[in-house]
Amino acid sequence: MSRDIWDPAVYGRYAGERARPFHELIARIPAERPERVADLGCGSGELTVELARRWPAATVTGLDSSAAMIAKAPAGHDRVSFTVADIRTWRPERPVDVIVSNAALQWVPEHRDLLPRLAGDLRPGGVLAFQVPGNFDAPSHVAVRRLCRSAEWRDELADLVRYEPVDDPQGYLARLAGLGCLVDAWETTYVHVLPGDDAVLGWIKGTALRPMLDRLADRPERRAAFLAACAEMLAEAYPPRPYGTLFPFRRVFVVARAPG
Repeated sequence: MSRDIWDPAVYGRYAGERARPFHELIARIPAERPERVADLGCGSGELTVELARRWPAATVTGLDSSAAMIAKAPAGHDRVSFTVADIRTWRPERPVDVIVSNAALQWVPEHRDLLPRLAGDLRPGGVLAFQVPGNFDAPSHVAVRRLCRSAEWRDELADLVRYEPVDDPQGYLARLAGLGCLVDAWETTYVHVLPGDDAVLGWIKGTALRPMLDRLADRPERRAAFLAACAEMLAEAYPPRPYGTLFPFRRVFVVARAPG
């Protein structure tokens, strides 16, 4: 992406729902006293600070490609630092004990090809732990792809459509086990109950729709028309119920321990 498309305020509206997979991921990391921890794609950094709480002896570095997100990162933690960096080119100065990435690798083209390098950046016995959304075929994403490729929008938005599904747990396990890692891989489908009107639209405005909304940022009438069309399609796919809108969300988790 050529420029920063992330809006911390929009992304943070569902902070609790987005944090739950992070906590379930780090609960499965078999590292007792790591010294150096990296959080790749750390966003606005609130969860990065949780890594320092989990491991009181560790120095934690949070990295994100969005300067806007890093600008919102918490300050005043002597063992936590943040920097703007691209996951594709980042290399630690020396091997680290734990690399964590929560809902970030799916944004990296051909992220599977990065796994050998990331595993190689670990100290012997170090851990690579990541979580990626596995919802590329969910009704929300299908609706967005269909809309962007429709006659009305294809000239403006079709080139932004990405279809790079993440692997299933077995696929990641096979890749990392082939590198000699001991791998724990699983998937979970969360059924979120979202409050308010156009709830699913509100969720994906912070993630899947960011490239489209960025493209239309200088054309407010077209942006409003696009959002209205999205809202109509999503309301059909996710009808509101008396207690909220059900939003199933599949996520894939991997914890890989390097040999040594």
